[in-house]
Amino acid sequence: MTGADRAGTAIGLDVGSVRVGLAATDPTGTIASPVTTLPRRNAAAMWRRLRDEAANRGATRIVVGLPRLLSGAEGDAALGARAFAAEVSQRTGLAVELWDERLTTVQAERSLIAGGVRRRRRREVIDAVAAALMLQSWLDARSSMRPRGA
Repeated sequence: MTGADRAGTAIGLDVGSVRVGLAATDPTGTIASPVTTLPRRNAAAMWRRLRDEAANRGATRIVVGLPRLLSGAEGDAALGARAFAAEVSQRTGLAVELWDERLTTVQAERSLIAGGVRRRRRREVIDAVAAALMLQSWLDARSSMRPRGA
C-alpha cells in the first residue's frame, strides 16, 4: 500500500431502497464513525450532500456496502448496490470500492438496542451505524494487509 492509498479519509455507504447510511473514517484511517442518513426520495439533494461530505472530509475513496446473501452469492440487492456504486463513481469522481456488508444492519440494531436507543431513533440512525460497521471492517482488513512497520 502506498502513501497515496492512505491519504485522505474514506466514506462508507450502506445503500438501502429508502435511505443511504453514511459513515466516515478519521483522518488517520483508523476509526469509522456514523455521520448521517441520506433520504433517497430527493436524489439531487442526496447526491449534493454526498459530494459535500466527501469534499469537506477530504475523502479520496468511497466504500459501498455489497449486500451478499449468507451463502456469499449476490442477489437483487447486490445488483442494486453495484449500480449505485457505479453512479457514485460517476457523480463524485472518487475511487469506489465494494465491500461485503453481510449482517451489518443486524449488528447495528443489536448495538443500538444494547445502548438503550428507542425504536424511533433506531430507524433514524441504523443505516449510518451499519455503514460505520461496514467501513470499519474495510479499514481493519486494509490494516491487516499492511507490512509491519508501515
